[in-house]
Amino acid sequence: MEKIMQKCVLFRGLKENELAYAVDFFHGRKKHFARSETLHTPGNRMKQFGLVLSGNIQVSMDDFDGNHMIMASVTPGITFGESLCYLGTKANVSVHSVEESDVLMMDTEALKDSSGIRNEQDMELCRRFTAMLAQRALAMNDRIQILSKTTIREKVITLLSQYTGRSGSPLIVLPFSREAMATYLGVNQSALSRELSTMQKEGIIRFHGNEFTIVTSSGPDPADM
Repeated sequence: MEKIMQKCVLFRGLKENELAYAVDFFHGRKKHFARSETLHTPGNRMKQFGLVLSGNIQVSMDDFDGNHMIMASVTPGITFGESLCYLGTKANVSVHSVEESDVLMMDTEALKDSSGIRNEQDMELCRRFTAMLAQRALAMNDRIQILSKTTIREKVITLLSQYTGRSGSPLIVLPFSREAMATYLGVNQSALSRELSTMQKEGIIRFHGNEFTIVTSSGPDPADM
């Protein structure tokens, strides 16, 4: 669990005793969720945010026309719900477990009460939380880049380029089923499957299930994004 927690900017580089202190500061509790279990329903305040330790958590919402949109697919070492938890406003998002998942659930109460900041260690945790919010803003920028593309091919190349940049590996393992990938990209699933097959035939990508490799780029250059 500690190794996964260290992936998160909130806990990265902390020693064992510092890590225990940080978890206590955010009132952290490990919880297990069954496959398809709901963690949050729309219209309610998000009282806790989570750090995924194992499994996959999905954050989604419906737009004004009732179209289902996947906002994030959260894998181990990544957090969700931190901004909504801190703001304390009603959140029109759904959060559920795609598969059996362990999540460290935390709250932001100590950040909202100045009396809860007792020492330099607490101040450091406040700075780390701010850095985590900034990181989340960058992730939202990635999503905007995808949705701004006009063709399925451009959306696919942009998505794969983003994951290549994060892992540094030519093999990209997406945390999506094909249906979820289509929803995340905002495209029709059948049309996505056809385009992926065409891109593979043209030698642009190779894929098997949710494992992808970019062979040649026929879309936006990641350096230009």
